[in-house]
Amino acid sequence: MRVNEHIRYGPDEPCPLPLALGVAVQYVVLALPPTVLVVILTVRASGQDDAYLTWAVFAAFIINAVVTTIQAVRLWRLGCGLTVVTGPTIQFVAITAAAVSQGGPALLATLLVASSLFQFAVAAWLPLMRRIITPVVSGTVLMLVAVTIAPVVFERLADVPEGRSPASGPVVAAVTLAVSAALTLRASGMWRVWSALISIGAGCVVAVFFGIYDYQRVIDAPWFGIPDLRPPGIDLAFGLEFWTLLPTFIVLTLVLAIKGISDSVIIQSASQRRQRAIDFRQVQGAVGANSVGMLLAGIAGTPPTMAFSSFGAALTSLTGVAARRVGFAIAAVFVVLALLPKFTALLLTVPDPVMGAYLLLLLGLFFVGGLQAATQDGLDQGKVLVIGLSFAVGVGMQHLNVVEPVLGPSWGSLLGNPIVSGLVVAVLLTAFIEFSSRRGKRLEVALDDSALPAIDAFLVDVAAGMRWNESSSIRLRSAGEEAVASLMPVSEREGADRAPWLHVSARPGAGVVELEFVASVIGRENLQDRLAYLAEQPAVADPGEMSFRLLRHYASGVQHRQYYGIDVVSVRVEGSP
Repeated sequence: MRVNEHIRYGPDEPCPLPLALGVAVQYVVLALPPTVLVVILTVRASGQDDAYLTWAVFAAFIINAVVTTIQAVRLWRLGCGLTVVTGPTIQFVAITAAAVSQGGPALLATLLVASSLFQFAVAAWLPLMRRIITPVVSGTVLMLVAVTIAPVVFERLADVPEGRSPASGPVVAAVTLAVSAALTLRASGMWRVWSALISIGAGCVVAVFFGIYDYQRVIDAPWFGIPDLRPPGIDLAFGLEFWTLLPTFIVLTLVLAIKGISDSVIIQSASQRRQRAIDFRQVQGAVGANSVGMLLAGIAGTPPTMAFSSFGAALTSLTGVAARRVGFAIAAVFVVLALLPKFTALLLTVPDPVMGAYLLLLLGLFFVGGLQAATQDGLDQGKVLVIGLSFAVGVGMQHLNVVEPVLGPSWGSLLGNPIVSGLVVAVLLTAFIEFSSRRGKRLEVALDDSALPAIDAFLVDVAAGMRWNESSSIRLRSAGEEAVASLMPVSEREGADRAPWLHVSARPGAGVVELEFVASVIGRENLQDRLAYLAEQPAVADPGEMSFRLLRHYASGVQHRQYYGIDVVSVRVEGSP
């Protein structure tokens, strides 16, 4: 089992409060500029006044704090129990402006509330979508997000005040990037923890010498302030404008949910000291928390939120701190910023070339994270095609929208979005591969000892259909028996109230059978982690481990996905000549 030696404090380990606060400030430094920028773009594009902008920024900070806290706490089925900083997403800027122009802020609020319900449904139905929303699809979306945002970030490197030397921006950005890269590669201890602020500070110092550091907004900002409450209310008329815009909001919400799935997978991997199987209950909780953020954004009349999990994973790898206490500290800092406009203005004085350079480094890590997610289960011809064609279409659409002349400006601008177009291609290809492959046999039984004869007869039939020899048939039957034994309720009480069920499917391939066991069991240890643990231990005569050791012997591969109320175990069994 791989060990990440860079993690100094795991999610459930209590790190010192000053350290947690220091890391939290670095998270907020990265999340604050896009938060304010997206709110400003959305409000200005919607034609709202400065008073509404002040309320929208205040509400966005509070929503960031609430959702980040939910992610860290893992409240019921909401949240992932990890440090996940939240902020508004730029994907909705154009469509939110259209909603406000057609029906006012109340129409936007109604659309966001409806979209949040759809995102809640995605979180609940994630087990049903597992064959379509795969790591390949979500990883490809992450790579496209990085490639799409990179040009916008790169433009900030040359964004300097009028009358200043055009060379000042690239020079300041180069210094920031050089310091950041050097600290990332060579720093250790506290230097590594504070690498983000040190590199940003170095860039600001150089910016002062070039005269591109503007501190006037800090002087003009008040010390303390709470804006007038201006929630837009909900429009329950459900007129033509609502039904016209709803499909676009739903598609963008699906993109947002898939990105949340990808981000959750990446932040889990980055936060673990000992690498474990992805806990999809945490993934469902992360998407559910994002849904709460969208619901609150609709009620408050601010842009919908997303999790900056990939930036968080990059910062976790830089600092080595993955403790949940950092999430609580991030929420506290956002509340302070909401109440102290002068401190917010201080952070907003960071010149664009400085912030752009550091974001460029994180985008590179973001892209690599997506690539790792897409290739985590290996590559075959189908996966290579999905990744390659989806990525090529997305990048191509970024430079030329070829569908808008065919579909018109409304649907054309939506499907011509690089992320949406790449997602559509990835989902369609994945669905085609899934539904055009050879259909396997299925069996539904109760999850108890009485089902074992039926399952054995089912597997005998599968082996006969494959024309496997006796040794291969015994291997298949034995692997199935041990997999079912690992899913059995550990006590009579566990299965008594829930009447657990088991769905077994077998998909034959070229000399191999893919078995899938879908069971309604709760609270079991992850089988994939247990097998990885056994691989590191000596073979001892422990009756409690015998079933796991036999499964590891008979199967060539085991994957265990745990969702709320459902466990999915995939077992790969190879035949012998």
